[in-house]
Amino acid sequence: MDATYSPPTDPLKVLHLDHEVILVDKPAGLLSVPGKGSELGDCLLARVQAAFPDALLVHRLDRDTSGVMIFAMTRHAQRHLGLQFEKRMTKKTYVARVWGIPAQKTGTVDLPLIVDWPNRPRQMVCLETGKPAQTDWRVIKAEVNTARVRLTPHTGRSHQLRVHMLSLGHPILGDPFYAHELARDYPRMMLHSEELRFKHPDGGQSTKIRSKAPF
Repeated sequence: MDATYSPPTDPLKVLHLDHEVILVDKPAGLLSVPGKGSELGDCLLARVQAAFPDALLVHRLDRDTSGVMIFAMTRHAQRHLGLQFEKRMTKKTYVARVWGIPAQKTGTVDLPLIVDWPNRPRQMVCLETGKPAQTDWRVIKAEVNTARVRLTPHTGRSHQLRVHMLSLGHPILGDPFYAHELARDYPRMMLHSEELRFKHPDGGQSTKIRSKAPF
């Protein structure tokens, strides 16, 4: 993590709140949880807990990714949701803008991932020792030299969507780790958590919360 962390000052945007869960719209550039050092203390968890002291962490999004993030309001909900994420019972959908226009309209990337230790936190494809990772992708709009795609991960590996799109030759625009120079020249990383589907901890009803991509 660089020492020039300058988190956005966007007000907290609550998408849904009830007695068991709170879902908020995370801005790009804000850590999900505190980093190491007092200068990295400002994060979405701290901001949510400042307004809702009972809120508990369930999952994370990369600092540069925006969009839907869920927190639990009770220990029961935290355990319930944690198991859903662990057992891949949740469904997450992302929107990204990528460099170039894929030749196909849709596809699946099935490439195992592992941390690139000399260059961490970067991740890389490793067919021998990587952990399984699968991502479905679909082009939703072809633009000039770029494309808008919808991404549905079936696993939750670190930087999964970013490395998988890079493996196709279409890095996510604005990605500080994986985009080449031209693709990196954007005001933010163009990756947004658009929708989260989960079973509500109180009764198990299927619940869907969305946030429109701001780009």
